[in-house]
Parts: sequence; C-alpha cells; structure tokens
Amino acid sequence: MRLTAAAGDVAVAGAAVPFVASLAPSERARAAGAPVEEDIASLKPEELRTVVWRGLPVWILRRTPDMLQGLASTGSFLSDPESRVSSQQPAYAQNPTRSIEPEVLVTIALCTHLGCIPSYYPAPASLQSGWPGGFYCPCHGSKFDLAGRVYRGSPAPANLVIPPHRYESATLLVVGEERKV
Repeated sequence: MRLTAAAGDVAVAGAAVPFVASLAPSERARAAGAPVEEDIASLKPEELRTVVWRGLPVWILRRTPDMLQGLASTGSFLSDPESRVSSQQPAYAQNPTRSIEPEVLVTIALCTHLGCIPSYYPAPASLQSGWPGGFYCPCHGSKFDLAGRVYRGSPAPANLVIPPHRYESATLLVVGEERKV
C-alpha cells in the first residue's frame, strides 16, 4: 500500500512540475519589463540613441559642454526648471541636468501632452530664431530643453520622464534599474 502511495506521490509531483513551470512568465513577458543594457562608449557628442524599455522609447543623449552650458540660460523660459515634480525623475536625477552623469541624458521619449515622440533639434536656431537646442513635438507644439524640461506655453503639462537607470561601468548604462546602494 505504501509503495502504491509513494508511486502516486511521484506521479503527482512529476505532473505538477510542468504545470507550475507553465505559470512562470514567458521570456517575452520577462523581456518586456527587464532592464536594458546599452554600451554608450561609442555614443558621440550630440548623438541621440534610442533603446526600448518596457515597450517605451528611451533616449540616450551625449551632451556637449556647450549644450550643458545652454541649460543654465533656459531656466526662465521653463514651466518647471527645477523639476520639482518628483514622479518625473528619480531622486538622483533631481538636479539641473536631470541626470547621473551631466553629459548623458536618459529620458523616456514621449511628450507628456499626448504621448507623441518629439523631434531632436540640437543646434541653436535649428527650429526657430533664439532656439537654444532641444526637443520639439510637431504634433501639438510642445518644446523641451536638452534636459527634457518643458517650456512655458507648451501644451505638455510636465517635463519628460527620466526612467530609473544606473551605470554598471563607465560606459555600460542599465535602463530600468536603480543604482545599487
């Protein structure tokens, strides 16, 4: 009798393993929320690269010293120059450059108005006279500076969102994970 019960237990366990394994998230589901690693060693000054994290386009921009200097001059034209809305960026990106490393901006590339993807106009006056460089959403006219901060008078109600990210090394960026403390 015990032998029959033990055999039954083994059979149930054997059948349960594939069933329980089938409840685990698929590779596709894991990838949809998994962090994304990007080697930025080859990212040139002024270059904008797009990666996809959780189905969202994420921009990685290598800013030049001139671009960084220009951020200081846009403050009076912005709706939220100090990025006070904490849900728009992690605490480590609550600074004038909205980044961990000043020369590298990492932001979700969706306009906070209706979710369109803005265009990148890095050069001064490339969009209009007096334009310091930044992002412009042609759908409804929202403008953002090179830190993703929204200009006053834009339809977008908020700055571009900074996703959680960290550096694994000097050139390996991980989007979707916070810095390890």
